[in-house]
Amino acid sequence: MATLRPPRSVSSRDSSDGSERLDGAGSWDALEWTKIEGHGVVLVNRDEAGTLFVTNFRLLFLSDGTRNIVPLGTIPLETIEKFNKMVVKNQSAARQIDRSPSRRLLQIIGKDMRIIVFGFRPRTKQRRVIFDALLRCAKPARIWDLYAFTCGPSKFSKPNSKVRLLNEYFRLLGKGSHCASVSMVEEGSFTLSNDLWRISNTNSNYTVCSSYPFALIVPKSISDEEVIQASTFRARCRIPVVSWCHPGTGAVLGRSAQPLVGLMMNMRSNADEKLVASLCTQLVDGKGSRRKLYIADARPRKHALANGAMGGGSESSSNYLYSEIVFFGIDNIHAMRESFARLRDYLDTHGAASSDGMSSFLRHGGSTWGGGNLSSMSASVSTLGDSGWLIHVQSVLAGSAWIAARIALESASVLVHCSDGWDRTSQLVSLANLMLDPYYRTFAGFQALVEKDWLAFGHPFSDRIGMPSVSGTSFDLTRQSSTGNLSSSPVRQSSGSFTPQTSNTSHAQNNYSPIFLQWVDCVSQLLRVYPFAFEFSSTFLVDFLDCVLSCRFGNFLCNSEKEREKCGIYEACGCLWAYFADLRSLEGSSHAHYNLFYDPLKHNGPIFPPAAALAPTLWPQFHLRWACPSESQAGELEAESRSMAIKFSELQKAKEAAEMKAKEYSVAMETLKAELRNEKRLSSSAVNLAQRASKESAAIKRAILSLGCRVNYTSNGDCTVDVESNPTGSQEKSIQSPPRKESDGTMERDDNSDLSVSVTVVSDDVSSSPLGQVCETLCPLRTRDGSCQWPSAGCAQLGCQFVGLKANFDAFDHLSIYDSYFES
Repeated sequence: MATLRPPRSVSSRDSSDGSERLDGAGSWDALEWTKIEGHGVVLVNRDEAGTLFVTNFRLLFLSDGTRNIVPLGTIPLETIEKFNKMVVKNQSAARQIDRSPSRRLLQIIGKDMRIIVFGFRPRTKQRRVIFDALLRCAKPARIWDLYAFTCGPSKFSKPNSKVRLLNEYFRLLGKGSHCASVSMVEEGSFTLSNDLWRISNTNSNYTVCSSYPFALIVPKSISDEEVIQASTFRARCRIPVVSWCHPGTGAVLGRSAQPLVGLMMNMRSNADEKLVASLCTQLVDGKGSRRKLYIADARPRKHALANGAMGGGSESSSNYLYSEIVFFGIDNIHAMRESFARLRDYLDTHGAASSDGMSSFLRHGGSTWGGGNLSSMSASVSTLGDSGWLIHVQSVLAGSAWIAARIALESASVLVHCSDGWDRTSQLVSLANLMLDPYYRTFAGFQALVEKDWLAFGHPFSDRIGMPSVSGTSFDLTRQSSTGNLSSSPVRQSSGSFTPQTSNTSHAQNNYSPIFLQWVDCVSQLLRVYPFAFEFSSTFLVDFLDCVLSCRFGNFLCNSEKEREKCGIYEACGCLWAYFADLRSLEGSSHAHYNLFYDPLKHNGPIFPPAAALAPTLWPQFHLRWACPSESQAGELEAESRSMAIKFSELQKAKEAAEMKAKEYSVAMETLKAELRNEKRLSSSAVNLAQRASKESAAIKRAILSLGCRVNYTSNGDCTVDVESNPTGSQEKSIQSPPRKESDGTMERDDNSDLSVSVTVVSDDVSSSPLGQVCETLCPLRTRDGSCQWPSAGCAQLGCQFVGLKANFDAFDHLSIYDSYFES
């Protein structure tokens, strides 16, 4: 299919209109600026003067006093629903009424609940310049003029949404092990199935239904030919298909458009009845009984009957076996649009930042709000109920809870439809999915839910949000009956035709309705009731809605998957999901989009809000943020709680670090204790060795003293042993020996610095041998002439007792009885 490429041209601003061209750049894109000359533009809501700017993305108000951007006066251009000029006469003295200049005002009404009024100086062209700039930028005639295209390529590229849709289908069919790819989409090889359901590629070219996705989950017992035949009996060819499967019971939640039964309710289709009956699969009870089917018509009964006059209508339980028809009574898009406008007016009138000055007394500290009496204040509060918005929200919540209960508690299947099957049907089906499946209450699941039940199944975002469609035209997404036996009606026209129709016509304005905003409001109500069940926070929902309304990204442009593919949205525009994922990755779990109280184990199954919990309230963070900023405290409380959670997380990390340090110190202490015990053992061994050495030293000293030797220990540790042959002057020989070391490495010292031991040997003649001198002095066997009586003995006595020489005991073998040794 050929892809339309947007033109890459940006119209320049005319310098002759009193504006100045400035260059500006955002965090990821470039903005084209137009500055209004001069100051003095007043934001009436806050009685604050400043300077007004118009860019190709937003209207921006800069305060003259603080030089900061004022959020109330800053609004994206595509978020503006309408704007108009007003003139108000100043109240002055009676004589000066005709002379006093009128106030020139510009009123901005936004789709995000705010009404802003700017006041301009009289006799200037400021208001005209701003108004003309808004006409050029805020209401583009072509889709290519939207900011998502003109900002240029974005770093937040959009991955293939078809691949993500197939992965979600695989998960629903229990084939999560399979991973979709682009080649699988191009080849059409994604037709997987389980025992009951299969993925059909019969709409891969959008020939069956132009507003349905390229892949559909249908009963396995239904062939593609029967699918095509059944499409002719449903409005916009939106046949009954499966949106969600219960993994345990086999019950399903289906969606479709109204049947074309006609005014007399007598038109039938065998293919459609067979397709619907296939949703009533057998119960897993061993008895072979078939499950019940509820056909939930979101409309009031009278509206369903009225649609019969145009060829539509509702089913008859007599034609659809095992089924029961239920009407929810939810009003159409026109009622929702009017209700939203009444709610916005109510908040602006009775808020703290009113655009018409009604709350000026409150702003200046007065006490006359609401007329100054209790009855007036009560009447003002009761006006909120007259808007009907909360009643509509309650109806959608109640219908979704009823659907979820039938599937989870009764194991019944439910088929949901309204007129076209893309507004109230999308609300009910997606909200019931959110209650049934906890996966959809996570970031990844919420993205899959929105892309499946809103984007893929053709909710017309361009029409409902008020954006231009392809080339400034709107698709007519109806289909001609292939049988030709049905009368031509508005729901049976050709789906391939293009009807030129600008976005500013009454028909385009008539199609605007805050259906998706209302659904997000319902999600916020569930988040309020079940704060532990959702991974995302209310802040995420507000930012999500702001991005959708501002058209900053391409995800929610056009009316269907077919149109987005034709416009080349995926290649030309940025992706909202990638942008949010990048924001969260920068701050991690401390980001404001994360719900602090999320506990996946607390609500790991379906949630069924009781009737008492289905009473909705205003969503403070969205509804009250502009009209009553100080009363919108949910965000502040959440921010404070988040700050406390961050501090707690930091303290927890510090505690863990301290515990790690304590463990390290404990291990170090144990190591030191082990080393100390080892040192004690070594010290004890050293003491024992020292005591033993001391005893040995004492014995050696006694032996040396007995020999008459002198041992001198000097202060530097040297030891000197002197052996003298006579007391007076004998030959001396010094023996140097180093000091003895103990086992602990210390030097053994005596208490005294010098210790002398003297050994003196006296002999008749001086011998050159010290041993000889000792022998001559001590041996009793010496003869009178000094000769030895036992020369061959080696002096055993001397060797054993004195000198330590080994005796020659072999000499005993040579002794004779005649030897002189034995003489007396």
